[in-house]
Amino acid sequence: MADRATLTRRGLLVGIGAAGGAGAMYAAMGALGLAPAEQDKAFTPPRPGDFTLKGRGAASVVVLGAGVAGLTAAYELGKAGYDCTVLEASGRTGGRNLTLRGGDRLTELNGPAQDVRFGDGVYFNAGPGRIAPWMVTMDYCRELGIPIETFVNTNAAAYVHTNGRTVRNKTARADMYGYIAELLAKATHQGSLDRRLTKDDRERLLEFLRRFGDLGPRLAYEGSERRGFTTYPGMGGGTEIAGPAGLHDVLAAGVGRAITNDFGYDQATPMFQPVGGMDAIVARLTEAVGRDRIRTGARVTSITDLEHGVTVAWEGGELTADFCVATLPPHVLAKISHNFGQKVTTALKTPVPVAAGKIGLEYGRRWWELEDRIYGGVTETDLDITHIWYPSYDYHAQRGLLVGYYNSDEAAQLYGALTPEDRRHRALTQGKKIHGEKYRSELLSSVSIAWERQPHLQGGWVRWPSFDSSFTLLQRPSGRVYFAGDWLTHLVAWQAGAMESARSAVTQLHQRAARSA
Repeated sequence: MADRATLTRRGLLVGIGAAGGAGAMYAAMGALGLAPAEQDKAFTPPRPGDFTLKGRGAASVVVLGAGVAGLTAAYELGKAGYDCTVLEASGRTGGRNLTLRGGDRLTELNGPAQDVRFGDGVYFNAGPGRIAPWMVTMDYCRELGIPIETFVNTNAAAYVHTNGRTVRNKTARADMYGYIAELLAKATHQGSLDRRLTKDDRERLLEFLRRFGDLGPRLAYEGSERRGFTTYPGMGGGTEIAGPAGLHDVLAAGVGRAITNDFGYDQATPMFQPVGGMDAIVARLTEAVGRDRIRTGARVTSITDLEHGVTVAWEGGELTADFCVATLPPHVLAKISHNFGQKVTTALKTPVPVAAGKIGLEYGRRWWELEDRIYGGVTETDLDITHIWYPSYDYHAQRGLLVGYYNSDEAAQLYGALTPEDRRHRALTQGKKIHGEKYRSELLSSVSIAWERQPHLQGGWVRWPSFDSSFTLLQRPSGRVYFAGDWLTHLVAWQAGAMESARSAVTQLHQRAARSA
C-alpha cells in the first residue's frame, strides 16, 4: 500500500509509457500540461562569396564514398566552389539507398547474383523506405525538387501476428489500450493517486483515460467499435468483431512491441517517400554534384594525411587534395591503410556492423487490397520475418510488391546465410501463416538482399556499444581528414543521420578553409 500511495506524476507517466508507448505517454503529458517543446536546428551552407570576397578560390576536397553522406557533403561544398572529387568503390552511387527495378542485377559476397524481373512500374526499396516529416531528408527533397507522397507507416487494417494468433492492428490496440486505461482509471478513481495528483490533475487524467481506452460509464473496458467489424456499417449497423478476450489473454499475446512501433519520434505518422522510388534522392544529388566529379569503381587502398593535404590512392589512380571527407562505413574504413593514429583506428573499430535483410515479393494482383482491404501500412509479427510492408503507391494497379520481410541481427543472419531461393521459400512459409495460401501460390517474382553480404558495405548499419569518447572523437577531424555518416549521429540507419553528419563535417571543414583564405 505504501508504494501505491507515493506514486508520483513522473512514476505514473513512466508507467503509461512502458505500457502504451511514447505516444500514450505524450498524450497523458499533454492532458497534464507537461508536453515538451520542440528543438530548433540551423545549418548555414557554404556560399561562393565566402571565398570570392577574399580574392581566392575554394580548396580541393576528395570525398570517399558516394552514398548519401558523401553526395550530401560534395553537394554542399560545391555551393561554395570547392573542387570536389568523389571516389566510389562500387559501380553506382547511393550506397545503402538502393531501389531495384526490372532489368537490374544484384550481386553479393559469396553468393549467387539475382536478376530482377519485376514488371513495369514495380520497384523495391531494398534500403531506406520511409522518411519522417521532421527529418532533414525532407528539406533536401524540397530543395532538389523531388516529389514526395505519403508512406502509410501505420494502418489499422494491417495485422499483428503473435503467438500464432493473427488479429487486425485496430483490434490489438483497442484491447490493450482498453485494459490499461481501465486499470489506471480505477486506481485513480479509488483515490490511490490523490497524494501526488491535484483534484484537477485527477479529473483531467480520468477524462483522458476514458477516451484513450474507450471505457464504459463504470470505467471498465468491455470492448469497443475500435476493435473493428466483420461487417462494416452501411444500411445496417454492422457486426462488430466478437470479444474481447480477458486481460490475461490480451497480455499473453505479447502485442506490446507491435502496437507501439509508431509511437517513437522516428516512426510517427505521417511519414513520406519519394515518388517512384527512394533512389530519386540519389539521382538528384548525383546530378547536382556532377557525374564528372564522381569516379565509380574506385576502391580506395590508402589514405595519407599530410601537413598540407591528403593523398588518397585507389586501384588505378592517386590524387592529393587539400582535405578529405571519409564517409565509408567505419568497419570498412578501419581496414584501409592509413596514418590516422591508434586512437582513431581503435575508434573506427568500436561500432559493430549489424546484419539486415529485406525481400521484395511481386504479385500479379493486389490481393491485400482486394481481399484484406489493406492499403499501405505494416503488419508486425513475432516471426523471423519481423514485418510485412504493403505498398503505399499505385493503389488499384494490377501488379504490386510487398516487402515480405525486413529483419536484422540474428533473423537477418539466418536469412542471409540462405540462398535467394531458400530465403524466398522461408519468407513465403512464414507469410502464409498470416495471409493464407495465396501468399505463396500467386507470387510472380522476388529479390532479396542481405546487407552484410553487400560488397564495400558489409552491414545494414552499425551499433555503438555506447556513445562514448570514440563516438565524439570521430565527430572531429583527424588532421585534414573529416569523417561523416549516419554512424556518427544518433540517427543511425537513417538517411537523415548521413545528411546531418555530412553537414557537420562540411561546416567544420569550411570554417577551417575560410580562416586560412
